[in-house]
Amino acid sequence: MPEERRTVTVLFADIVGSTGLMERLDPEDVRALQRAYFDTVAAVLRRWDGVVEKYIGDAVMALFGAHSSDGFDAYRAVRAGLEIQRAVDRRVPAGTRLRVRVGVATGEVLVDLAATRDGGHGTASGAVITTAARLQEYAPPGAVVVCAATRRATGGLVEQRPLATMTVAGKAVPLDVWRVTGAPRPRPARHHGPLVGRRRELATAGEEITRAVRDRRPRWISLAGPAGSGRSRLLHELTRAVSTVDGTPVRWCVAHCPPYARGGAAPLADMVRGFAGIRDTDPAPAVRRRLDTALDPVLPPARRAPAAQALAELLAAPEDAAGAERGAEAWRQVLLALAAAEPVVVAVDDLDRAAPAVNRFLHRLFVAATERGLPLAVVATHGPGWADVLPGAGDRRRRVPLPPLGTVETGRLLRHLLGRAGRPAALARELLALVGGNPAVAEAYVRALDEECGAPAGQVPDPVRRIVDARLDRLDGDHRAALMAGAALGTRFPAGAVERLLGWAPGRAEPVLRGLVAGGLLGRPARGGYEVAEPAVARVAHRRLPRAVRAEFARRARTACAPGAGSPLHGGPGPARPAGVATAARPLRTARAAAVPAVARPVHRPAGMRPATVATGAPDAGSSRGGHPVSDVRGNRRPAEVRALRAAADVRARPTPGRRAARPEPATLSWTGPDRVGAGPARATGERGGHPGFAPTQQPRRSPSRPRASGEVSRRGLATVGPPTAPREPDVAPGGSPYSTSPSDRPRSVARSGAPTTAPSTAAGRAAARRLAGGTPLPRRPGPAEGVPARLVAA
Repeated sequence: MPEERRTVTVLFADIVGSTGLMERLDPEDVRALQRAYFDTVAAVLRRWDGVVEKYIGDAVMALFGAHSSDGFDAYRAVRAGLEIQRAVDRRVPAGTRLRVRVGVATGEVLVDLAATRDGGHGTASGAVITTAARLQEYAPPGAVVVCAATRRATGGLVEQRPLATMTVAGKAVPLDVWRVTGAPRPRPARHHGPLVGRRRELATAGEEITRAVRDRRPRWISLAGPAGSGRSRLLHELTRAVSTVDGTPVRWCVAHCPPYARGGAAPLADMVRGFAGIRDTDPAPAVRRRLDTALDPVLPPARRAPAAQALAELLAAPEDAAGAERGAEAWRQVLLALAAAEPVVVAVDDLDRAAPAVNRFLHRLFVAATERGLPLAVVATHGPGWADVLPGAGDRRRRVPLPPLGTVETGRLLRHLLGRAGRPAALARELLALVGGNPAVAEAYVRALDEECGAPAGQVPDPVRRIVDARLDRLDGDHRAALMAGAALGTRFPAGAVERLLGWAPGRAEPVLRGLVAGGLLGRPARGGYEVAEPAVARVAHRRLPRAVRAEFARRARTACAPGAGSPLHGGPGPARPAGVATAARPLRTARAAAVPAVARPVHRPAGMRPATVATGAPDAGSSRGGHPVSDVRGNRRPAEVRALRAAADVRARPTPGRRAARPEPATLSWTGPDRVGAGPARATGERGGHPGFAPTQQPRRSPSRPRASGEVSRRGLATVGPPTAPREPDVAPGGSPYSTSPSDRPRSVARSGAPTTAPSTAAGRAAARRLAGGTPLPRRPGPAEGVPARLVAA
C-alpha cells in the first residue's frame, strides 16, 4: 500500500524569540547556533524513532508512528520533547541562552509510506498537524504542551498538569491543553477484582515453581500471550498463590519493564529497590544504610561493602554501562546467596521490552543456579512472537500460553467490569462480540462507555487501536496488505478473493494467509476460507485503507463477480449459467453505501416450499456476509431477512386507498435453477432458444370474503395459478426431478410489447392449469414460428 490512514503523533519544536536573537548576533554566530540547534534536535528525534517531516524556519516538525507503531508513539514524542529542552541547553554556544517551545498532538493523517523512509516533505496530511503547530505557539517558553488525545495516550507514564483552554481559529470548541512536567519511573499497574479465567495457566505455572523448589533444579517458566491477554495479572496472582512451598516461605524478586526505561539495567535496579525497601525519594546516605541492612544476613562482611557500593551505583545511574555491569554482577551474587538459604523466584514482567543486558543477566543467573543445584525459578512474561534462546535448559523450560478467554469467561469479566463502572449488565451481550476474549480490550470498551457517553459499537477505543496498530506494524508488506484486503472483504473469504483485490498472481496469497493464521490474526472457519480473528483487528485494518483504495477494491470485487469472471467466494470459476441470464453480484461490504439500493422481488417456489424474496443490487447492510442478502452460495436462506424483504415487498405492492395500484417494475433477472410451469419461477416471454428467463410473479393476497378463482387476475396485476386452496403434487418427468420437466413438455410464451405475462382467462388455459395441478403432463405446444397463435401462459 503506497499510502495509509494512520493515527500518528506530531511534534513541533521552535525557538522562542528567534527573530530578535538573530538580529543581535553576527551571521557566523547565527550559523553556529542554527547548526547546533538542528543537529541536537535531529539526534534526539532519531533516538526516539521520530521522522523529521520538514523544517520551517527555526521550527522542526516530526512524526511518530508514521511508518511503524509500537503502541507508545505519543509517549516517545513527549519524551523526545522533554529531552530536546535539556539537550539544547547543553549544546548551544557559550554566552547564548536558547529557549524552545514544544507542542505535541495526536490524530489521524494520510501518510505517504515511501516518504517516511526518505524523510521527505509532505509525508502526512491532516488537521492534527495544524493543531500541533498551534500548541507549540501556545506553549510557555521551555515547556512541552500536549492535546487531550496525547494526554490519554501517556496517562500514568508522564506527569501532567492542566492549562487554560486554548481557542484555535477555525475550531468551534476550545482545546483542552496540558503541560508535561516530567517523566518519572513508571509504576506497575494495580490489579483489582477477582481473577476471571486463567485458572489452568495459574496451576501449571505454580506446579513448575513447586517442582523447582522440591527438586532443587532451577526451572524457567514463560507466560506468553499477546498484549492485553492478562500476563501481568497472572504474574501478580502467581506471587500470591506460591508464597510457600511445603511450609517454606518463597522469596519473590519481581521487576517490571516499562516502555523505554531510563537505562538498560533499570529493571534490575527496581528489583534491588524492592529487595532493600528503598524509595525513589531516599537520599544517597539513606540508600546506603538500607542496602547494608538488607545485605547483612546474606553476604559475609568481606563481600558486603563492595556489593553495597556496586548496587548503590546501579540505583543512582542505571544508564551508565560500566556501573550497570558491576551492579548486575553484584546483584547476581546476592540472589545466589539468597537461594542457598531459601527458595527464590526471580520474575521479570514484559521481558520482550527489556534491554539485552537484562536477558543476559537472567541467563547467567539460571546457569549458575543450575550448576549449584539451588531451589530457584525464573518467571518471564512476554509476547507470543518473542523467542528467548536458553541453551541447556532442556526439559526444565516450560512455556505457558495464554489463549483468548472463552465466551462464558469473557461474559463474566464484562459483567464484573460493567458492575464496577455502574453500567447495566445487559451491555455485556453487545460488547461480547467486540472483545475477542482479550481482558484489556474488554476493560477499554467498558471505559469507553463513560468517556464517549454511549455505546462504542461504532469505533475502536484508543487503547485497543494502539495495541492493534503495533500488531499490524510488526507484519511485513505482503502480510499487512493481505490482512487489509481480508478486512475489506468482510467475513469469510478465500485466498482467490485476496489475490483479485491485490492483483497478485494465483497461488501467492495462500502461504501469506497461512502465516497470518499462525500469528493469530486470521482464523479458519469450519466452512472453509479465512476470516479475521478479532473484530478490533478487522476494524483497525479496514480503517487504514484510504478511500481511493476502498473504492478500487470494491470495483475489483464487482468485476470478479461479473458474469463469466468466476466466483470470488471460492476463488475459481463459478457455476455455469445460461446465456443471457445475469449473475447476482456479491459486492464488498465497503461498497454498499455507493451501490444501487436493493430491489426486492418475489419468486415462486415449488408447492409446499416457502417463497423467498430475491434482491437485486446492493446486499443488505445488516447481512453477516458480504454476498446475497437472502441466501448464501449454497441456497441457505436466512428466515429473518426473508421475512423482512417479503414484508417490504408487500408494503410496496399494497395499493393506496383511492388510487389505482401501479404494476410492479420488472426486476433484474437472475438464474435460480430448473423450473416447471406452475411450480418454479415464472418464465419471461419472448424466448426462442436456450433456457428461458424468468418474469417476476407473486402469489396475491386472497380476500377473506371469497376465494379467488384459478387464473383470475388480481387488482395488482398478478395472476394465480392452479386451484386456490389445495396444494399441487409435482409431476415427475421420466428420468428427471419432481420439480423439472423435459423441454418438449414445457409450454412456450410470447410477450406483447414487453408486458409481464398473466394467467390465461380462456377455458383452454384453465383446463391446462387444472391438468398441470392434477399431475397430467401438458402436451407440447407449437411455437409462433409454426403458425400457432401465441398464448399467455402462467408461471
